[in-house]
Amino acid sequence: MKRTVQQGFTLIELMIVVAIIGILAAVALPAYQTYTVKAKVSEAMLAASQCRTTISEVYQTGNTASPPGADGWGCEQTTAGGSSKYVSTVHTTGDGLISVLLATDSSLSGASGASLTLVPLSSSGTALVASTNLGSTQVYQWRCGAQTDGTTAALQKYLPGSCKGS
Repeated sequence: MKRTVQQGFTLIELMIVVAIIGILAAVALPAYQTYTVKAKVSEAMLAASQCRTTISEVYQTGNTASPPGADGWGCEQTTAGGSSKYVSTVHTTGDGLISVLLATDSSLSGASGASLTLVPLSSSGTALVASTNLGSTQVYQWRCGAQTDGTTAALQKYLPGSCKGS
């Protein structure tokens, strides 16, 4: 008698493989969705980079006759639909605080419509004031984070790595 060699998989083995794939997909999908929102939120940091450079230069050189007022630094985006699909506006205060408003977009999940702020700091870690520091100091670092008005707490988990812990 000839023996036949078993070929293929049993139904149980196939079901186990399908179950494992299902578990992996259930874990990976939320992580991927968070990753894509983080990538979109990182555009807010890029939108603020021109203002960070301008404000740092003005604080160091003092090349203006008087401290600029709100939205007077020359780097703002005051209308929606500018350079980025995910950034609505970029505003500045007279002291150089940058506020980036994210667009209202369903693909931004919990970060939709939230504000990201960047504050220029001195070497001692205090916020710079244009009326006393303009032309006499340099921006040592930027404090970055979600606005603390309670409406943008969801943005905290989507902040880029360069913005966390600063």
